[in-house]
Amino acid sequence: MPKDQDREIRLPSLDELFSSQKERDEADLKKIYEIPLDEIDAFPDHPFKVRDDEDMLNLTESVRTKGVLTPCTVRKKEDGRYELLSGHRRMRACELAGIDKLRCEIVDMSRDEATIFMVESNFQRSTILPSEKAFAYKMRLEAMNRQGKRTDLTSGPMGPKSRTNEELGQQVNESATQIKRYIRLTELIPDILELVDDGKIGLRPAVELSYIPKDIQGYIYDTMDMEQCTPTHAQARRMRALSEENKLTEEVIEVILMEEKPNQKEKIVLRGERFRDLFPKNLPLSKREDYVAAAMEHYGRYLAKREREMER
Repeated sequence: MPKDQDREIRLPSLDELFSSQKERDEADLKKIYEIPLDEIDAFPDHPFKVRDDEDMLNLTESVRTKGVLTPCTVRKKEDGRYELLSGHRRMRACELAGIDKLRCEIVDMSRDEATIFMVESNFQRSTILPSEKAFAYKMRLEAMNRQGKRTDLTSGPMGPKSRTNEELGQQVNESATQIKRYIRLTELIPDILELVDDGKIGLRPAVELSYIPKDIQGYIYDTMDMEQCTPTHAQARRMRALSEENKLTEEVIEVILMEEKPNQKEKIVLRGERFRDLFPKNLPLSKREDYVAAAMEHYGRYLAKREREMER
């Protein structure tokens, strides 16, 4: 028997028999749907911030006049609603523009596949905050781990356990060590993490602070807020070391943060219980010099007045 007769014979389906080539080509294209906004839920714990800033105002105006040019991506949930994977800013722009439907592509993905897709699609943004990278990297690595890949979020940059960190690093153009640093930021309290996003604390000092218990991080933030100062990398390392020895008290935090830094003007800081009890409660350390100067001027006027009275 000829070899050609051994091949499986494929019969066309009914759809193929009774449809035109144009219809079959269109069926192969992505189908875009107009989905009501009130049927779409944001992705759980979405790590990327959606801000009503100037960029959002510009996007809103574009959506109002031209519509959503690039469709968003959603997946159908078990309850019949939709979960937004990409397009949170476009959806917010529609809300602000008074548009009640969103152009979307519907995809069929598992939770972990959706997580990885969500992170990848949002990394197309021009600006990504450190906190956004931190939670996005963590979510993606956890999803990869559940899919069967080896992941150790606390491992060092070397050794087999860091293989997944390295894989992700290659995809986002970051080193495995840098990936680990960003993920450590998820251990910061929100107030300190916001300072990192604002550029007031560097990444490496912030990583050191992330190893300190969160209740003590609260003391550190209160001191930074009161004194309008932030720690250097060396200061953050010292606080971490003292914390691991259970020696990082509120008083020690004040002393470390109020140390003179390079290019910092000289300050007069009175320490010790004798002076501490003489200052008004909640008076910032940075204001004690002014308080002492005012007290000395007042006392000087008192002595001068007393001397004049004695001369009479």
